[in-house]
Amino acid sequence: MAGVVEPYVVVPGANALRDRVSKALGRPARRVVSKSGYESVLTGREELETMMMTYAGLRNKSLVESLRAHGVNALGVCGIDGGIVSGKRNPGFRVCEEGRVRIERDLSGKPKQLNKPLLETLLGDGYRLVLSVPIADEEGRAMNTENDEIVALLARELKAQRVYQFIEAPGLLEDPRKPETLLRRITPEELTSWERVVEGRMKRKLHALGKLFQEGSPRVVISDGRAQDPLGDALRGGGTVIERRKDDAQR
Repeated sequence: MAGVVEPYVVVPGANALRDRVSKALGRPARRVVSKSGYESVLTGREELETMMMTYAGLRNKSLVESLRAHGVNALGVCGIDGGIVSGKRNPGFRVCEEGRVRIERDLSGKPKQLNKPLLETLLGDGYRLVLSVPIADEEGRAMNTENDEIVALLARELKAQRVYQFIEAPGLLEDPRKPETLLRRITPEELTSWERVVEGRMKRKLHALGKLFQEGSPRVVISDGRAQDPLGDALRGGGTVIERRKDDAQR
């Protein structure tokens, strides 16, 4: 990433790290599936503290350390710092469990706005941001949210031209069990169709990616984050490219 000259923001995941720490602390993550089919992890106060340790702490600072060691002027922050990302707490959501539907409430919500002047100042001063959850709720308190929702908000407000999503797969696969079924290129309209058939975390990811095209026409790449050089592979054409056809983008 030292060779990338354009300003950028990295939003790192830490699901596996969070799960390991949660298990070691004797409070394993509790996953639920909403009535609409999206998988989430319930966030109580203990879960929020674990998330601060893993996302905003170890994962964020480890990435900042690595970037700076490679000559990148990296700065690690989380959404509540300076109110960089704030949002609205979920009033409750319907989950399905053992054939029953019930309402769950936790310390999570949707990102709604950025402290854009602060972000633009930091990026303009040459910093490359590593931005992690938690974000701020309406009262300035920490809450959890989906990284993909943060990315969608950043892309819209900062008018991003390119978005790279790194996952534990070669890209979007027709058959998740067969890497050779990689989809090399799809349109935003086709993305909506795939959202209806995929399962688990990928379903939520595709839903958030679809938001990127509601107010813009970026180039989105879903690529393998397990590779030795994930960004390099994506820049060289690896993974799945999602973008409008040229004639559609010009309308």
